[in-house]
Amino acid sequence: MNVFGVDIGGSGIKGAPVDLDRGDLAEPRHKVLTPHPAAPEPVADCVAEVVRHFGWSGPVGVTFPGVVTGSVIRTAANVDKNWIDVDAAELLRERLGMPVTVLNDADAAGVAEMTFGAGKGRKGTVMLLTFGTGIGSALFLDGRLVPNTELGHLELNNHEAEKRASTKVKEDEGLSWEHWARRVQKYLAHLEMLFSPELFIIGGGVSRKADKFVPLLHHIRAEIVPAQLQNNAGIVGAAMTAAAEHR
Repeated sequence: MNVFGVDIGGSGIKGAPVDLDRGDLAEPRHKVLTPHPAAPEPVADCVAEVVRHFGWSGPVGVTFPGVVTGSVIRTAANVDKNWIDVDAAELLRERLGMPVTVLNDADAAGVAEMTFGAGKGRKGTVMLLTFGTGIGSALFLDGRLVPNTELGHLELNNHEAEKRASTKVKEDEGLSWEHWARRVQKYLAHLEMLFSPELFIIGGGVSRKADKFVPLLHHIRAEIVPAQLQNNAGIVGAAMTAAAEHR
């Protein structure tokens, strides 16, 4: 069974049909740049462009980089603030003419990793972190999601964690892997103190380069592994959520 997934990020909007039996993309994903400012109407246009690239008709799952309650956006740290209080599913349904489900981006990635990836079969407390324009988080207890944790906004050394340890910060400041890994380690240590997870799953685009920094993360009791679905996890999780809602 195929369902369409779209992942809205701070720098790009990407999507593809997802084979839900395999937990993988059914076709190579299509990506467009996130408009600036990333206001609701321009972003909706980009989502429509991604979906229509495949001639898709049917349910669509969409991730959003912020808190989503029901389908209403409550926070918008890395996109335009005009998203706040918008019913994103209604906006996108009108634009696409198809059923739409919207959820937090890291939650979507976590759902996919817990079903098909690095978290499959894991009990206890598992935390997925997506490093990109910001830092997203998904928290699971015995496989059940605690939604909208948004732990990238925790304070760390008098700064929001994602303002110190996101991939964007690494690139903007020209940090070496060693320097960036020290910041990530401090962040993980803070999360470990608060939540005592048994497993950290590191997602986002940087997960493709896990060998560059995961071996540099020390003094963390929890196991640390890269996301197996890498940067496709959000697309897969969005499609899974849409399929569950519209089955």
